[in-house]
Amino acid sequence: METPASEPIQVSFPLPRGMDTKIHMRLTVQSKAILLFVTTVAAEDMDKPAPMGSFVYALPDKYNPSQPLSTTIYSAEATLDFTTRLAKILAKKAKMPVYVGNSISFASAGLGGTMEEEMEAFKQVVAVALDKLQPLIHTADVLPNGTEVKN
Repeated sequence: METPASEPIQVSFPLPRGMDTKIHMRLTVQSKAILLFVTTVAAEDMDKPAPMGSFVYALPDKYNPSQPLSTTIYSAEATLDFTTRLAKILAKKAKMPVYVGNSISFASAGLGGTMEEEMEAFKQVVAVALDKLQPLIHTADVLPNGTEVKN
């Protein structure tokens, strides 16, 4: 059964420990895939375009559901790990293929982007994305090609 694509969901929220910096998220759920873009914008950079970050594709592994598969489509070293982890978590939780584009910068975070600041932001991005996905994701078992598992 085909479900229609949803309208993009756009959300912004403060970067944890970031002064006047927001994380902007655009989430689109299609019938067979999820598309997520996240970036940060500081108050003083509102008129500047965000730099291109990494772009990663992840999908659930039907043979090992606890370890989704992923491949990097576009790599920017500073954002690759964050993007890959985010794509894999969303693919695992949503049980759907996920495309994630990420250009989050931690330069304006309180301590300039420590591991604690990055993990805090990561947890917040995952929580917001899953909250927005909850009513939209399929509850039935779905294979990566979009077909339902028949028992």
